[in-house]
Amino acid sequence: METFITNNFEETRGVAQNFIRQFLTKAKKSKKAAVIALEGDLGSGKTTFTQGLAKGLGIEENITSPTFVLMKRYDIGVADESLRQGANSRSLFHIDCYRIEKAWQLQELGFEEIINNPENIVVIEWPERISEILPKDAIKIKFEFVDEQRRKIVFN
Repeated sequence: METFITNNFEETRGVAQNFIRQFLTKAKKSKKAAVIALEGDLGSGKTTFTQGLAKGLGIEENITSPTFVLMKRYDIGVADESLRQGANSRSLFHIDCYRIEKAWQLQELGFEEIINNPENIVVIEWPERISEILPKDAIKIKFEFVDEQRRKIVFN
């Protein structure tokens, strides 16, 4: 377990960029998508972290929370050639389950197909709402308020 305290959103994004670089460097060929589950209260840094992940993956689009559309897909364009070799991923899916009442609602959006594609990285906010269909090997990251500016990020 690794813990970080960040003092602002830039540091939270930086932790995410470092995480995804390390992840891609160590990435092994898998038969399924890499699933990253972000747990924490509203405003605790989950979307900010996802913005840092996206930047680390070479995504230049503005990343916003998919709360009302539930899911957004972005093309990955890892700029750093040394990381590109570890990136067998071509799409980042950002899923927000805050408005999901039953896991089957996410399955209707093609969730099973998305997580079974090894070329995907899937970031899920509010994963506890779909715990029965969340892959057991999902990387779990917990976000907590320390105070108005600072956040605690715990990698399990």
